[in-house]
Formats: sequence, C-alpha cells, structure tokens
Amino acid sequence: MTASVPPTGTKDSYCSTSTSNTSGTSALEKVDTTEDVLQDVERSDAGSARERLELSRIRSGAVDMDLDEQEEELQRGMSRVDSKNPDVVGWDGPEDPENPFNWPKRKKWRITLIAALVTFCVAFASSVFTAGISSIAADFHVSTTVATLGLTLYVVGFATGPLVFAPMSEVYGRNIVYIGTWMPFMLFQIGCALSKNAATLLISRLICGIAGSSPLSNAGGTLGDIWTPAERGDAMSFFTLAPFMGPVFGPIIGGFLSEYVSWRWTFWLVLIISGVMFIFLLFCMPETYGKTLLERKAARLRKETGNENLHAAHERGGVSHLQRLGQSIVRPVVMLFTEPIVFLIALYCALVYAILYMNFVAYPIVYQEERGWGMGIGGLPFLAIGFGMVCAIATSPWQTKLYLKLTAERGNGKIYPEGRLPFSIIGAFCLPVAIFWFGWATLPQVHWICSVLAGIPFGFGMVTLFLCMFSYLVDSYLLYAASSLAANTLLRSLFGAFFPLFASRMYIKLTPRWACTLLGFISLAMAPIPYLFYKYGPALRARSKRTF
Repeated sequence: MTASVPPTGTKDSYCSTSTSNTSGTSALEKVDTTEDVLQDVERSDAGSARERLELSRIRSGAVDMDLDEQEEELQRGMSRVDSKNPDVVGWDGPEDPENPFNWPKRKKWRITLIAALVTFCVAFASSVFTAGISSIAADFHVSTTVATLGLTLYVVGFATGPLVFAPMSEVYGRNIVYIGTWMPFMLFQIGCALSKNAATLLISRLICGIAGSSPLSNAGGTLGDIWTPAERGDAMSFFTLAPFMGPVFGPIIGGFLSEYVSWRWTFWLVLIISGVMFIFLLFCMPETYGKTLLERKAARLRKETGNENLHAAHERGGVSHLQRLGQSIVRPVVMLFTEPIVFLIALYCALVYAILYMNFVAYPIVYQEERGWGMGIGGLPFLAIGFGMVCAIATSPWQTKLYLKLTAERGNGKIYPEGRLPFSIIGAFCLPVAIFWFGWATLPQVHWICSVLAGIPFGFGMVTLFLCMFSYLVDSYLLYAASSLAANTLLRSLFGAFFPLFASRMYIKLTPRWACTLLGFISLAMAPIPYLFYKYGPALRARSKRTF
C-alpha cells in the first residue's frame, strides 16, 4: 500500500520550512518522518495520517499559523490519542466512558434538564419585571420610559456577558463559568428587591443581566459537548423551549404578584428559584467540555505515573490560557461580522426576539388600556404564545427523522447541517402571518379571543425558527458552538433591549394595527433566509475556516 504525503510549501501541508524553533533546531527534525507517517497509513487512511502530520507540526511549533488557526487545528485532534507521541493524552478509544459523548443517556438528559432550567430562570427574570413597570414608575416618581430601562439594562447584560463568559467556557470549562456567574445573579436579586431608588434598581438589574447571561450561550455549548449530531435534535428542541417559555410566564406571574402583593416580590421569587438552581449546578452538573476533561485526565495521569511530560494535545500548542482567552473574547464579534451564516442568523433571530420583547409593551396596551383588563388577567394572553411553543417542540421527532434522512442522502457520511432547516422555512412564514393577524384582530369590535389566538402561530414560528437555527449553528460551528451562539446572543439581546424603549410610542402613535403591519412586512422580508441557507449553506460553509 502506498500513499502520498502532502508536498511542502502548500497551504494544505502547512509548510514546515517556514519557521524554526527558538533553540535553532530545524523544524523538520521535530516533525514525524515520512516513513513514520506511512506506517500510520498502513493502519488507517491517508487523510488521518495527514492529520497526524499536521498536528505534530503544530505541537512542535514548526508551523507559521496564527493563534486562531493553531487553536482550531489542535481542537481537531483533541478527541484521539496521538499514536506517534505517547505523551499526548486523549480518549482511550471511541468507547471511552470518560468521553462525554459516551455518557449514559440518563446522565445526558439530567445535564440537559439543568441547562434548560437555569436558562428558563434567567429568561423568566427578564420579563417578570415588566408587569410591575407602572408600579415602579409610581413608587420612584420616574417616567415609564425610565422604569422600562430595568428591562433594557437587564437584556443589555445578556448582550455583553457572553462576550466574556462564552470564551471563558472554551478555555476554563463550563462549570466554573456557570457557578461563578450564578452567585452574583442571585445576590443582586436582593439588591433589586430592597432598592430604595431607581438608580439602585437599574444598576442591580444590569449586573443581574450580565451575570445571568452565561447560560444563554454556554448551555448550547454544553449540549454540543454531550450529544452527537444524530441525537442532538431532541435535546436542542427541549432546551430551545426554555429561553422562550421564561418570557411567556414572566408577565403572567409578575402581573398577579404586582397586582395583589408587590412588584418587589417578583425579585424575591426569582431569588428562590435561582437558589434551587444553584444547588443543582453545584451538586448535579458535571463538567462537559472535552478539552477541560482531557486536561484533568492528563493531570491525573501525571500524578499517578510521575511522568510530567503527559499532556493534552492543546496544552502544548504554544498558546497560553490567557492568549486563548483573549483571542476567544474577540472571536464572537469577529464571527458576527465575518461569517455570513452567523450574521444573517443573528440578524433574523434578533428581529424575532425584539418583536417578542415588544409584546411586553404591546399586550398591556391592547388588553389593559384598550380593553380594561387588570395586570394579572392582562398577562394571560401570553399563554397562547406558550401553547404555540409547545406545538413547535412537539414536531421535534419529525424534525429529527427528516434530518437523519437528509443526512443519509446528502451528507456523504458526514454531518449535514442543512438537514436541520426544513421546518424553519415553515416557521419563518408563520411569523408574519401571526403578526398581521394580531394587529388587525385588536380592533375594538373584534372579540378578544381572535387576537389572543394569534399568539399560537407566533409562538410556533418563533420556537421552530430558533430551534432549527440554533441546531444549524451548533452543527456548523461545532468547535466554536459557544462563540457562535454568543454572537447570536449579542445581537439578539441588543435588539431585545432597545426595541421596547420606543415600542410604547410606536404602538400609541401608529395604533397596534399599523405598528404590527410595519413589523409584519419586515418579518416577511426576512422570511426567505432559512430557505437560502438550505439551498446555499454548503457553499457558504465551504468558504469558512471555522465551520465543521
């Protein structure tokens, strides 16, 4: 059997003559010989042998690559043991029980449930505040717009926090980020509940938003750590429901608390829920990130064997933790503006998310001001949106079945991310239908049930769209799933933060009918995006160095 080794001097071979190490040793002397690689070929294929050659060159410093390229290549090799370097620690074969992909299903679902619950909690905390905005404005003698800043600043925290927390999870692991951010999230709920003026409340809300933002980006990465692509659809369906059911139940529960007890009790309730979640995170949530687990495995083996040379592949790539962290903090922003897939999905999700948060302003106008309902009863129409969300999740088995079929037909034995998108095409057109429907069903002579029912297709379209888009991002950017989701969270949260500030004036000046007409046409213009990715996604991914 013969095989050709990639020629030097080409991009694919990562020319070893481009640099040398600081000690003056020739780079070629530090790379596996051609004969060694050919011995590997006898046991595998040329492609895997070439990967070993590339990884060996990267580890030796014989490659002229920037930090981002080195990180990507090293992560490609982290899931296997380097057969040519016995000091490199990897998984003990494809069935290694320490590999998160091989964990029992019960354990995986427990992790998924906890990730979904903590995400629900922070999303619930964002919207439970909205029911008490008028009471807060009256108590602190400020305008409704100033009181609404409590929502805006919280969601601004959603936008800024993941820029640090998502990269940290890719450097130090998921758990340290979850637990480290959850404590200030809990403590500053007390600051909100006991605030004596608007400034204290707003600052506490901003800190809560920043601290509570880590699950929004890291939970998706957690799911990518433990579920294979074939399994990930159902888990992602369950998880996607969490960040949207939170905003649905927030105005309902917050409305009754504000009407019958006090707006301050909305924060005490969040404190109680987050305290329970903290116990789950502390005692029931294991570390899932592969690189962190391999670092721990290498450390354990060094202690057991006394061999201080044992290390995980990425630990000897010439990239320190601080360098990786600095690079990773920039990565979500860079991906947002250099990856067309990330940008367009983020823009579309941001629009939908903004409309959801504008509903926190629109629904009180329609049902409390125009129809005279109380704060508690006025929040109940959000249940229709929740029902639509549940209907979307119910389609998950069909989505998974279609994904597996398309992957078998078009994936050539590999992951086929576009197989996640067919249902999003349906969801994309449900959204403008629901928005037009809601707007023109708010006429006084039209029965209230008509406008309430419009929430069903809105909830269905929104969750279907997000479910498919999130899964598409995770499948496309598997190594950088957290960063791609952080980029999405950044733009989505900025839209969700600032749109409610002008939503009240827009719905009053234009009336709910014409305000919804404007939003409906914008949503309609964005609707073709999922289809375009379904058709042209493979070509776009082929041009990216970060996609799978």
